[in-house]
Amino acid sequence: MSALNIGARALTANLAALQVVGNNIANVNTPGYSRQNVQLQSSGYQQMGNGFFGKGVEIGTVERSHNAFLTSEAQKAGSVAAADALRYARLQQLESAFPTGSAGLGAALNDMLNAWTDVSSAPGNLTARVVVVAKGEELASRLRNTAGQIDSLQKTTLAQAEGAVSTINALAQDLAKINNKLAEIGGGGTHTPNDLLDQRDKILTDLNKYVQTTSIQADNGSVSVFVAGSQPLVLGARANALAVGRDSTDTSRLALSFVQGGVKTPLQQESLGGGELAGLMRFMNNDLVDVQNQLGRMALATAFTVNSQHQLGIDLQGNPGGNFFVPPAAAKGLPVLGNNGTAEVSASVADPTALVASDYELRFETGGMSVVRLSDGTSTPVTALPAQVDGLTFNLDNGAGQPGDRILIRPYEAAARNLQVAIGSPDKLAAASPVMVTPGTGNSGGLSVESLYASSGSANLTDPVTITFLADGSFTATGLGPGNPAPDNPGPPASYNFKPGESITLNGWSLTLRGNPGTGDTFSVGAAPGGGVAQNAGNATGMLALRDMPTFDGVSLSDGYVTLFSDIGTRVQGAKFAASFSGNIATTAESARANVAGVNLDEEAARLLQYQQAYQASAKFLQIVQGTFDNLLQTVGR
Repeated sequence: MSALNIGARALTANLAALQVVGNNIANVNTPGYSRQNVQLQSSGYQQMGNGFFGKGVEIGTVERSHNAFLTSEAQKAGSVAAADALRYARLQQLESAFPTGSAGLGAALNDMLNAWTDVSSAPGNLTARVVVVAKGEELASRLRNTAGQIDSLQKTTLAQAEGAVSTINALAQDLAKINNKLAEIGGGGTHTPNDLLDQRDKILTDLNKYVQTTSIQADNGSVSVFVAGSQPLVLGARANALAVGRDSTDTSRLALSFVQGGVKTPLQQESLGGGELAGLMRFMNNDLVDVQNQLGRMALATAFTVNSQHQLGIDLQGNPGGNFFVPPAAAKGLPVLGNNGTAEVSASVADPTALVASDYELRFETGGMSVVRLSDGTSTPVTALPAQVDGLTFNLDNGAGQPGDRILIRPYEAAARNLQVAIGSPDKLAAASPVMVTPGTGNSGGLSVESLYASSGSANLTDPVTITFLADGSFTATGLGPGNPAPDNPGPPASYNFKPGESITLNGWSLTLRGNPGTGDTFSVGAAPGGGVAQNAGNATGMLALRDMPTFDGVSLSDGYVTLFSDIGTRVQGAKFAASFSGNIATTAESARANVAGVNLDEEAARLLQYQQAYQASAKFLQIVQGTFDNLLQTVGR
């Protein structure tokens, strides 16, 4: 009977092993499946007169091949890779909104400025003037279209973030149900529910693709999952939730909240770590906002600079020039939720060459205020408003602030979206200059006038000024008003140094001379006669000079798009490297996990043959024992 029991146990154990091998082979392509193994153990022994005899084999348990550390590492690495990959894909979409070549914003900006060349050659030519207006319309249209594409990316990013949060919440509910089942059956005992544990780990892996988590496992196999460091997304059989939407203060940004018992707790973007949700938030809250600010700065600085120069000219009707572009409205401040004061704040351009592509926050403090540049955290104390910071004038339009109040100001957010050309007819183009220069009749002829145009709205712009060159090549200037640069040489007589081709800027006008001056050469600058505007192209020359004006962090106006596009290219390349690097790490981590938990068909084939032979040998042994037992019964029966 002992031999029969040994054979029966061996037959059962090897059959179970074959069943497990078959299950492994069947699930070789099942995501999240961990290879299972039958753990065989001796059935013990029995003492007989001639010694101790074994009682055969029995099944200890069926366990899965699993390494908790490797699984956790693969989940975390996959989470970071998912964030980087999604941000890279989104940045590629953003980059496509900023083409180069003739279709780019840089070409449109330079075409508008260069169109003044024909006007400077023929200021009375209406066709040349129409081209300038048309090129201005084209630049404004491209800026509006680009801003519209950024707005569209914001909408699709928000929709994708909402989808990610919906998936996260659904996975949290599924994990809570698995936890409940594990608790009911006592999943942490000797015999573990391998398939349930695989489902649990698969949900955790999927969850980490959307948001990076940390988890703590209980003795029964259930896990508690935390996001953003300490917020309990899943506690045993109870699941909480996340919620995402536009920021209550700034609707161009995403805001994420943790929801527990109906109470929302804001989550900081930096606390998320990895996951697609973190990638989406970084793209929308950082990349899109920064690029939007740079695009807006380009539009705002261009409009303000062109308008300022255009207003210094005279149109074909003899009237002072108006705005070339519709002046962008002052940016209204956005009070932060929880403010106690009533302050209404706005920001307008004071100096287009000093603008910094950033959002700002006005903070009311005890005894004063500060303007904080949010791009780098630079804080500038101010005692009262209005105050000028980074080329912007911050104004208090109404009410008063209380200590602790904060107001967000986005000076560039709407500038490109709303840019329009103000000129409706070509005769309104102010190509003429209000000043003219007259060389002295006795000049040696070594100097020629290259250009003269109004460069600022000085009250002394049209006052008569006479420039006289001295023997050493310097010059004196008589008739100057206040506010001009001090002479380079104190004299007597006081004089200014001269370099051919370098502009002479006095009384609000800019005069450029070429050649070598003779002693006593004179040039008289004064008001231009009113009847010659059709032949006067002085301000058209001034508009052309804007091309080389340092405007964007020292970069010329004509090259402003280069700065913007270079920043986008740098972001894309950085995101590409990050996605490649973290992707390789994730692949390596997953390979290490799969080497332990994955099904290898070659190994399973070898085990299949091993247990098949053991099963056949057990059957043969049982057959022999049965035959021997039958013979014994027949012999005794006689």
